[in-house]
Amino acid sequence: MKYTHNISDKILHLHFEGDLIGENNGAELVEIVKDAIDKQVSLCALYIEDVRYINSSGIGVLITILTKFRNKGGEVVLVNPSDHVKKLLVITKLNAIFSIVDSETEAIEKLKKS
Repeated sequence: MKYTHNISDKILHLHFEGDLIGENNGAELVEIVKDAIDKQVSLCALYIEDVRYINSSGIGVLITILTKFRNKGGEVVLVNPSDHVKKLLVITKLNAIFSIVDSETEAIEKLKKS
């Protein structure tokens, strides 16, 4: 999996591409989140439109990111998940836990309101 990240307007933007398999990048991603929180960033947009597959470790990474932000009074949104990922979120009932939006604009609006 490839990923990029940046902080803009007090929002951590994480863009994922490929297969989200937590064993490979999980620790790095959690460190990025920790660094952002240490910089007083409490909002996060996870761009997962280019994620083809998520395994259980990848789901664990998403939940860890969500937990870290919510523990600091923040919020996370998933931006434009692929159809395959949407189905997985429904099957695992994670669609009830995560906020899911269709665009970056919608993500920023939702995060600013939280």
